[in-house]
Formats: sequence, structure tokens, C-alpha cells
Amino acid sequence: MKIKLLTQNLTVGDQAITGPLDSINTVGDVVNRLTSFLIPLAGIILIFVFIWGGFDFLTSQGSPEKIKSGGAKITAGLIGFILLVLAYFITNLLAKIFGFNGI
Repeated sequence: MKIKLLTQNLTVGDQAITGPLDSINTVGDVVNRLTSFLIPLAGIILIFVFIWGGFDFLTSQGSPEKIKSGGAKITAGLIGFILLVLAYFITNLLAKIFGFNGI
């Protein structure tokens, strides 16, 4: 008998209800679940960084410090975007190499 940790099973009458963690059997399944949640979350945060940097840049009124601050936020957002795309592709590559289910 295989023991599954973190599973959620409930039987109501004749109806069996399984939780979202029922399909997790290996470390690869955990990695797939985490990346399918964290990569879109990082994308949403990235959008807010771009908006924040653009807002600082547009409301600088010629102040060199505010222009520099807005430009730094936009630059950090671009670097974050590149890292996010690389993380997505590297994760998919490793999933294919090690035989995990891709995200």
C-alpha cells in the first residue's frame, strides 16, 4: 500500500472527493505545482514594477533623482523579465530531461 502524504480525501455518501494535492507523488510533482503557481505570480509582480517605474518617470517633473529612480525601476523590471523567461525555459528543459510532467 502506497502512503500519500498531504492528500485530501473525503467521502460523502457514495461520492468520493479528492483534494488538489492528491496527484502529488514525487518531488517533480511538487516542483511542477510550485512553478505553475510562482511564475504567473512573478509576472503579475513584474507588471506592477513596470507601472511603478513608469509612474515615477512620468511624475518626475524634470527632477534628476526621480528620473533616475524611475529608470532604475524600469531597468530592474526588464532584468526581472529576462530572468523570469529564463527560469520558465530552464524549468521546462529540466522537466523534459528528468521526465517530469511539464508545466
